[in-house]
Amino acid sequence: MTVLRAPVARLESALGGPARTRVVVLLAAVLATSSADMGMIGALARELEAAFQISQAKFGLLATASSGIGALVTVPMGALADHVPRTRLLIYTIVLWSIALLFSGAAGSYAWLLASRLALGGAIAASGPLLASLLGDYIPVDERAKVYGWILSGELVGAGLGLLAGGAIATVLPWRYGFWLLAVLGLGLAAAVLRWLPEPARGGASRVVAGAQTVPDSTPVSLRGNPFRREEGRGSGDLRRESRALWEAFVFILRIRTVRILVVSSSIGYFFFAGLRTFTIVFVQGWFRVNTREITLLVLAVGAAALAGTMLGGRMADQFLARGHPNARIIVPALTYTAAALLFAPGLLTRSVLVALPFFLLGTTMLAAANPPLDAARLDIVTPWLWGRAESARTVLRLVAEAIAPLSFGLLADWLGGSRKAGNAAGLRDAFLLMLVPLLANGLITLWARRSYVPDMQAAEAEAAEAEAARRRGDVAPT
Repeated sequence: MTVLRAPVARLESALGGPARTRVVVLLAAVLATSSADMGMIGALARELEAAFQISQAKFGLLATASSGIGALVTVPMGALADHVPRTRLLIYTIVLWSIALLFSGAAGSYAWLLASRLALGGAIAASGPLLASLLGDYIPVDERAKVYGWILSGELVGAGLGLLAGGAIATVLPWRYGFWLLAVLGLGLAAAVLRWLPEPARGGASRVVAGAQTVPDSTPVSLRGNPFRREEGRGSGDLRRESRALWEAFVFILRIRTVRILVVSSSIGYFFFAGLRTFTIVFVQGWFRVNTREITLLVLAVGAAALAGTMLGGRMADQFLARGHPNARIIVPALTYTAAALLFAPGLLTRSVLVALPFFLLGTTMLAAANPPLDAARLDIVTPWLWGRAESARTVLRLVAEAIAPLSFGLLADWLGGSRKAGNAAGLRDAFLLMLVPLLANGLITLWARRSYVPDMQAAEAEAAEAEAARRRGDVAPT
């Protein structure tokens, strides 16, 4: 234990104290669990293709399946995130992930594996709205982009660990053990959330200030009773009124111009990342002719670059905001998306891994840097009582993008490969190059939000203040 005290103390110092460290680490671990599964799928590509005799397009469908079903489920999950205890719902979804992963590892046919991926996507759908809503209530406004960067690092760490663990398992054990390992880790994470992550009060009363020792506890996390019971003071109403209110809330959210732009921008970025994550190992092995040890080193380097990007993007946006640049959370991702596309291109045009690596590292840094300020900006322009539904609106399009990305990359690679055998690295290289075009355009798409962001943010602040005043008077409960 003494050996661990020094690194733990340094981590707490960097993240802002013991309480904030607990929040950041647990929320980052949730993202890491879901993205590790996608990284594992990518690492086990050759083993799964051989085991079930499938093409790259069918392999891409495995990644598409979980994202596709998640897009359908995330809308009701976003509404639940605004009305029920979020940490308890999060625990249930993590347990469901683990069960789905156990079934993935036990698959005896392609159809069985595909069905388990569908179940996994249904469980993953809840994580986006829940995490966005929790972070908004845990973290002060002026630090959200920076802290979002720390939490989103879990997504990248998970993807990298999934790739590394999958590659290592593929060399010594059957592919099934990769999914079973993730299932065990998921159950451990559910226990950790139950033990250390209390439910925060909505609207900011439970925000964790820098240096805090404990996380303010609004509602104890208990697994007894109905997990979908609405929180006290919200009211129940009949099903017809609830459905109408849900629809009206989504219409209201999507009428906000900045929300529409940022949802599209974020989804395009995740579309490219999903394709990259799924086919990286296959491409690097075929194009650069590297061995397993070299791939491990490359994955570690790219993962480090992605981590640096998440830290850099959030910190830069918050620093520029503090210096009087109100559009910093829009300008930073617009520039980094453009830079990412321009940096990836020369790396894909060479057959030398030593020449390509610096471009890939810088491109990955820029791609990852866009997400923290974008995620923080979406919280800025929506009232706290709509954060879950606002994030679910974004998650729908993001999951659709992630669902079609692996299949699109795979189909395009097969088509560009022509008469060459499926999996030819030249086809994948050309597919990556073509997919850089929408990523490049994404910089301009993000810039369109520059004029509307500040007015929308001011409107959200006024609505939140009015709703909180009404709630204190007992006139109405925010819904």
